[in-house]
Amino acid sequence: MADDTAMTNAAAAGPSANVDPAIFSSLQAKIDEETGIKDELRALVDTLSKQGRVTQSILSRVHNTPTAELETAVLTPCADSLAAQAATVKILADAASKYPFYKWNNIWQRDMQNVVSSLQLHDWLKAGNLITLEEVGQRLNVPVNVKDEDTFHITIEDYLLALTYTIEELSRLAPNAVTLGDYARPLQISRFIKDVHAGFQLLNLKNDILRRRNDALKYNVKKVEDVVYDLSLRGLIPKKE
Repeated sequence: MADDTAMTNAAAAGPSANVDPAIFSSLQAKIDEETGIKDELRALVDTLSKQGRVTQSILSRVHNTPTAELETAVLTPCADSLAAQAATVKILADAASKYPFYKWNNIWQRDMQNVVSSLQLHDWLKAGNLITLEEVGQRLNVPVNVKDEDTFHITIEDYLLALTYTIEELSRLAPNAVTLGDYARPLQISRFIKDVHAGFQLLNLKNDILRRRNDALKYNVKKVEDVVYDLSLRGLIPKKE
């Protein structure tokens, strides 16, 4: 009986004796380290997000600002706000580049897409052109499409997703421009988004989200086409167009 009791106690104690508490202490240390990294990056992204809301608020004025007043009411203050965001992006890039990119990029991904979209919209309103991925990198002073090292960068997917947000905003602007008496703007927007949509058709997209956003582009194209068609029926398209 005594031997049976000893064997039972040994069996009960065996598994515990084989688990080193240091294993869990080490895991907790790793958890604490990752929490510290996340908090560091999250603080910078929160700052970028707040600045982004300011930039987007400025850009939203385009929907009720006559084209002749865009420079002073929208473009100049937007450029200043984007410069502040660019400075924060650089700080974020320096901090994030110390860690594996694809482990942490989900923290800042959407906010970076918003920055890129704001740059695209600002430059289109100013010059009517689409800023390239490389030009975005130059403006924000960060790498783009990096393949040979694990560092902070702007991906092709980020750039393209940002472009779908920009097209969505321009499709809103088309009818609002008509309300403001600018009948040339919808034609300009229509040409641009048709060119972008045609460009997307050349891409073999692997990203599921990007494919869905690409599918939605045709609805934005049609929305602007309807505005242009209505202007045509009413004889309001400028003769030079």
